[in-house]
Amino acid sequence: MSALQFDSVSVRYGETIALSAFTETVSSGEWLGLIGPNGAGKSTLLRAVVGLCTSTGTISIGSQTLAGRTDRERAALVALVPQAPVIPVDMTTRDYVLLGRSPHIGYFANESAHDRDVVDGVLARLDLEPFASRHLGELSGGEQQRIVIARALAQEAPVLLLDEPTSALDIGHQQQALELVERLRSEQGLTVVSAMHDLTLAGLYADRLVMLDGGEAVASGSATEVLRADLLEEHYRVHVTVRHEPDGVVVVIPRRRSSR
Repeated sequence: MSALQFDSVSVRYGETIALSAFTETVSSGEWLGLIGPNGAGKSTLLRAVVGLCTSTGTISIGSQTLAGRTDRERAALVALVPQAPVIPVDMTTRDYVLLGRSPHIGYFANESAHDRDVVDGVLARLDLEPFASRHLGELSGGEQQRIVIARALAQEAPVLLLDEPTSALDIGHQQQALELVERLRSEQGLTVVSAMHDLTLAGLYADRLVMLDGGEAVASGSATEVLRADLLEEHYRVHVTVRHEPDGVVVVIPRRRSSR
């Protein structure tokens, strides 16, 4: 089982509380969307899961507590698409995506035919085959971001964390990437947690949303329950219209506060 559980998880940076006693259970196969203004604690929460920052409380996947695990052991359980990944410009796309297979390759061992097949399959699904032999430094920011997503998917961890995964992608590749995540979730029972600024996309793909502000969860529920004009105006300090489409999609539309 790949349920992700948070029990009173807190993170401090010096005297600043970045995340305060966050408690939540993401069911196996569920997609949880994290929303909230800049500095709300979304990225901090994801970083705590993979051990990139020190946290208190308990984070577990299924029956396995993550505290004390090596980076390699964590990587077999959870994959992260970071907001600002380090891009090795001299590495080819295929070799970079193959790094996602590291948790499955023994020390001093070479990748197997299965590892290569997994990488080739992910490259094909993300329409990245034409870039397989090109160096990352030759690619655009949007192309690099798709390749970072490909590396995380090649990892085949049961939990996938996405930190602003589509911020550099055009609308077509945004949909392509998120549809692939959705398909893998359906086929493999992947558990997904995504932090996203695009509220309409967050509500469209996530089963449930949690809104963070000041390191605390301030709202939780379906897109209809959380993407409310009053909540968004209170926590984002914005003026918006929220429209409910006949098919159930919730669309958030920014409005100017005053006309010319």
